[in-house]
Amino acid sequence: MELNTPGGLLDSTRSMVGDILNSPSPVIFYVAPAGSRAGSAGFFLLESADIAAMAPGTNAGAAHPVVEMGKIDDTMKQKILNDTLAFLRSYVSKRGRNVDAAQDAVQNSKSYTDQEAQQLHLIDVVAPDERALLDAIDGRQVKRFNGMTQTLRTRGANLVEVEPTLREEIMDRLMDPNLAVLILLAGALLIYMEFNTPGTIIPGALGTLLVLVALFSLNLLPVRYTSLALIVGAIILMVLEAKFPSHGILAATGTIALVLGTLTLVAGPIPEMRVQLATAIATGLAFGLITTFLVRIAWRARQNKVMIGPESLVGAVGVAQEQLSPRGQILVHGELWLAESPEDPIAPGETVRVRAVDGLKLLVERVRQAVSAGASH
Repeated sequence: MELNTPGGLLDSTRSMVGDILNSPSPVIFYVAPAGSRAGSAGFFLLESADIAAMAPGTNAGAAHPVVEMGKIDDTMKQKILNDTLAFLRSYVSKRGRNVDAAQDAVQNSKSYTDQEAQQLHLIDVVAPDERALLDAIDGRQVKRFNGMTQTLRTRGANLVEVEPTLREEIMDRLMDPNLAVLILLAGALLIYMEFNTPGTIIPGALGTLLVLVALFSLNLLPVRYTSLALIVGAIILMVLEAKFPSHGILAATGTIALVLGTLTLVAGPIPEMRVQLATAIATGLAFGLITTFLVRIAWRARQNKVMIGPESLVGAVGVAQEQLSPRGQILVHGELWLAESPEDPIAPGETVRVRAVDGLKLLVERVRQAVSAGASH
């Protein structure tokens, strides 16, 4: 197994180590190519293998356990550390490797180069490539974890690369917390667009799919639910900004809360499993500005006068087609309507303004024409 990892979750590591120790065939872990590392949880995997190997220019170690969520007292920290050390000792000693050096990588976050790891008997071989590794371990006897001894016959072995499946590639991508946050916020925007313009269907369906994918992705990661609540609160503040104008204070507060919520959303034990600062700021500002803008437009649209149906005629100007005394027909917006002038008669051709709608009848009044000084003279 070619290894290059910054680490991961301890629970997942325990499961993987169990599979390695119970494997019916010998397992070789090889930290490669040059520049690779077996950091944190990767160090546990490397030490669990029947053969531990590294390529020149690689390193391994820095395996101190990191608390994923919140703060814990010193007693609990010590319990976690002692449990982790006991887990490592349980198989390192049976592999015949240096227990003290292995514990130092956990207790003091010590990291070793390939040469240092070989000198301290943490690994078995340093090899520049896979073929050199297989030649170096040919004929070597390994003591399996079940106590049996097996001789390796690896010289000239046919190497068959096992590439990740499409499902594994997708799962690997979804484990990126930055991508999960982007998908979640994009889905939320599309769902909002569907609520703002009902009947479009596509934004709502696509947004729902994206939110479900994001929730599935976040379910694979250690999520802080307080940060999730912070994101929900940020969205509420942005909506309130549109309803109760606060000169941008509510929107700015919501945007800050959104940035903080996304930044602390995933409690990864290593930086690669956390949302990056640049991602949090970019998505927070973009989502805040877009959401505030869309909500404000939607709220203003709801406050505007109805533009369809008879109510849209209120305030419109028309022309009397016949004597209104008090009823008659007028032409407004290219349509003939029955109108009534309750105040005084209106002659044909006079301009009228619609005051109200009573069923299919319009209540109108005469438009007073301004008379210029020249005409008066």
